[in-house]
Amino acid sequence: MTNKIKKRKKSLAKSLRNMVVRIALIIFLICTLMCWYFLSFEFSLLMDINARNLVTGIKAFLDEEGHFEEYASSVMETYRKIPEEIRKDPQSAEYRAYFDKYRTDGYSGSISQKFFTINNSLDIQNVYIIAFDPEHEALVYLLDHSFETKLYSLHEIGEWVPLTDELKDALHSSGVSFGNSRDAAESESENTQQSGRYISFETNTNGIGKIQTGGMEAYILGDGSRIFIMCAMPVIFSNVATAIFVVVYFLILTVAIIIIVVVTRIRLKKRVIRPIASISQAVEQYAKQRTEGNTTTSCFSDLSINTKDELEDLAGTLTQMEHDLSEYEKDLKTAVAREERMNTELSVATGIQSHMLPDAKTSFPDRKDFSISASMTPAREVGGDFYDFFLIDDEHLGILIADVSGKGIPAALFMMSSMIVINNFACMGFSPAEVLRRSNEKICSSNVLDMFVTVWFGILDLKTGVVTAANAGHEYPALRGAGGDFELLHDKHGFVVGGMEGVRYKEYTFTMEKGGTLFLYTDGVPEATNASNELYGTQRMIRLLSSAEDQSPEGLDTALRADIDRFIAGAPQFDDLTTLCVQYHPE
Repeated sequence: MTNKIKKRKKSLAKSLRNMVVRIALIIFLICTLMCWYFLSFEFSLLMDINARNLVTGIKAFLDEEGHFEEYASSVMETYRKIPEEIRKDPQSAEYRAYFDKYRTDGYSGSISQKFFTINNSLDIQNVYIIAFDPEHEALVYLLDHSFETKLYSLHEIGEWVPLTDELKDALHSSGVSFGNSRDAAESESENTQQSGRYISFETNTNGIGKIQTGGMEAYILGDGSRIFIMCAMPVIFSNVATAIFVVVYFLILTVAIIIIVVVTRIRLKKRVIRPIASISQAVEQYAKQRTEGNTTTSCFSDLSINTKDELEDLAGTLTQMEHDLSEYEKDLKTAVAREERMNTELSVATGIQSHMLPDAKTSFPDRKDFSISASMTPAREVGGDFYDFFLIDDEHLGILIADVSGKGIPAALFMMSSMIVINNFACMGFSPAEVLRRSNEKICSSNVLDMFVTVWFGILDLKTGVVTAANAGHEYPALRGAGGDFELLHDKHGFVVGGMEGVRYKEYTFTMEKGGTLFLYTDGVPEATNASNELYGTQRMIRLLSSAEDQSPEGLDTALRADIDRFIAGAPQFDDLTTLCVQYHPE
């Protein structure tokens, strides 16, 4: 592990903490908004119910007291008798003087005292009774016992206020209808009384409606004479009550969220963050020790993670991985050492094998009557092909090429023993057929691996050019006369050497012309295969040998191998490739 571990930009603890805080804030906001909505709804509903009950109760109280209709009719009679000039200014002393008798009589005082008691006991902001004057579109106060505030000023008995467009729209939205003449009002009143319902209200069965204007919520109840009982409360009081509750709720929820965040963070730190930090530290330590070349580490085995979950399983897996990797590297070192030793031994075997094969350039430096070139390229470190050439006497040259079944070390060992056996019998002066027969008997007597070797062995008479040869299952030789082309010599094949005892081999002869060339090869040449699984073939070999510019043995061998390399184009070599070329040019 050559790359350094990059430092993290943000810790896991901080990320988890931020995540918990964000989730807590989202829950907090959702709960707060829902609480605000439902509390506002509940406070509004509660105030609505209480105000409706109060209005209904006041109406029942007035009906129980009696004489209210006479009182209301008297106030409105007085109101209508006031001259128009004086009525224009309801705040003037002359206007108020018309209603002095109502402020001092016992009835209005009794009603006012009752209203005062209701205000104090129920904490109602405004309770008043008004009558509607449709002719002038005005509201006339019959009784008003309210708390004077910035939002609401106290009105005297008989005082009137114009019916503004805002209030008219609010009353219209609550179901109140208006007329522009007294006849329309009286007709509407008559129809309403006959129907048994409070005037102009369609909101519910008891005739109670609700309007909101100027920051006030008013609950009104009308009767057949266009008299309205109104109980009003500023909307701000409902909102303030809701806000106070929400603030308390906010504080409690904030404390709860803080406690949840702290407890969650502590739990996460103990169950997640610390174990992961320990594993991360162990990984960094492991990487560092591995970089330093230490293969017997115990970084993960020293971890103590007891979370009873996936993190504990991860720590156990890393510990097992560390142990297995250490064992694997020990085995790998042993295998590498073994392979290096085998490579060394194979290198020695390759050197031994290459030195066993004669060197054509140095073998016969003084001979001018023939020239030889030979080469062997094994498919592996060592091969099973071999060649040999040697002087049996001054006038006879022994020529040998062979191919052992199999490859690698076994084939190389069998090759060396076969080469020695054949060379020994050839040097004793036996004919080629007898050399192969005796070699076969010798090899078969100790062939425990049931291997065999194909052999072409010939003896060239250096005076006459006559070649006496025997073929034990080997490839056909290629022969070229002086100035001609190469042709395959279809000789008689015998059975392979080492395959079966008691085999007899037949000889044949042919004559090499002066300047003629004999080319021998193993099956690795025609069976050379390219990437398309096409074989090189003997016909391609014959054409190449015949057309080569340099017809010397060395030139032919070089040209053939170059053409084979071009043909296979980098494809792997599956078999040993061996050639032997002899050119005859007697003095």
